[in-house]
Amino acid sequence: MQVARVRQLGNPRNIEFALLLLVAGLYAFELAQIQLATVLVLRTELVLYWAPPVLLAFVMHLILRLRASEADWLILPIGLFLNTLGISVIYRLDIIKPALTSSGHAPDLFAQKQVIYTAIAMAIAAAVILLVKSHLSLRKYIYVSMVAGVLLLLLPLLPVIGKTVSGARLWVGIGSFSFQPGELAKIALTIFFAGYLVSRRESLAVVGRKFAGIRIPQARELGPIVTIWLASLAVLVLQRDLGTSLLYFAIFLVLIYVATGRPFYVVVGALMFVTGALIASRLMSYVGGRVDSWLDPLNEATYNAIGGSYQLVQGLFGLAHGGLFGTGLGGGLPQLVPLAESDFIISSLGEELGLVGLFAIFALYLLLIARAVRISVQHNDDFSKLLAIGFGFVIALQFFIVVGGVLRVLPLTGLTTPLLAAGGSSLIANWIIIALLLRISDSVPRLGVVTE
Repeated sequence: MQVARVRQLGNPRNIEFALLLLVAGLYAFELAQIQLATVLVLRTELVLYWAPPVLLAFVMHLILRLRASEADWLILPIGLFLNTLGISVIYRLDIIKPALTSSGHAPDLFAQKQVIYTAIAMAIAAAVILLVKSHLSLRKYIYVSMVAGVLLLLLPLLPVIGKTVSGARLWVGIGSFSFQPGELAKIALTIFFAGYLVSRRESLAVVGRKFAGIRIPQARELGPIVTIWLASLAVLVLQRDLGTSLLYFAIFLVLIYVATGRPFYVVVGALMFVTGALIASRLMSYVGGRVDSWLDPLNEATYNAIGGSYQLVQGLFGLAHGGLFGTGLGGGLPQLVPLAESDFIISSLGEELGLVGLFAIFALYLLLIARAVRISVQHNDDFSKLLAIGFGFVIALQFFIVVGGVLRVLPLTGLTTPLLAAGGSSLIANWIIIALLLRISDSVPRLGVVTE
């Protein structure tokens, strides 16, 4: 006879502590390997790059022990590993820069900024864990989140503070300080989508007439899809950014499918977005240029055009140079690819770590997303399910869009690789997502069932 017994798993914080030690060791090895491969000597500055992220990770670990002892034990180590690997690659690009540029100025050292951004982002994540006692309290603020998300999206369009970078108007800046508010908007809108869809789930799922065996929802129930579609097109037209537009609309489609279980919404939504994007590619030169670069990157006119396919082609050459096992950290030429520390950091990693290294990185992202899905499945209430799956797919969709662009599966969009790429806005947003996933997972009982 089968007898079921339940035993509690080992303390998740002890496992997390051991994994953090492993990641800290790997990070030190990465920095040392880069220094030995490029300048042939170990420098003491290594400690300045190594210490802040590692110490803050252990501070977060201590907070989790005290305030969220049952939180998922894999999310923090994975986040730290990806973040520090990104710092290592950015440092590798910085270390070979000359002391002065041709104009006589010191070059930008992105790795130093990235360490500072990481410290700020992890400190904010720790504050989120401390201040958000329960993720369910966020449901009280779904319409506040909607307003906040819309305002954050509109900020770059304001005169004076709105900034245009690389043709896209996604930044706000005051003096030397600049920030991309859309990164925080995706968190606010995910909270709104989750709360809204919980309240409208039944009417979206079962109300409507059948046509050809398919239940068509009432016109008023299609309103949110049309609204989000128009908002996504507005981002595309006004802010000139295809990637952000796709990200917002795709998050909503994923959540509405999870909430209702009806593929109808996904099919209709996908057709709407593709139609809008195709029209935009014909009417807007900056969208058409990205599509042309994607379809025919080796065309001489496209390759030599301003904002053309040069960057994409160089990235593909870098990946090819890396081969199966890569050139080793510090052994490649990633500096030949424009924006190798941000938009094309995947190309830099692929060249020096090879296809095997890229697959390992992809597996870590897949594991991080799988943990979010696991958290969602284990919760009983719909809001928790949608919130966890929403945050997981924010990372999944952004990663897929970025990597798809670098590998020429999709047109380039200008989004950043979560946790890896240079940039403070993205780091802060993604560490907040990690903090909220940890908070949501803390309310899931850690029990294992063993059948004998």
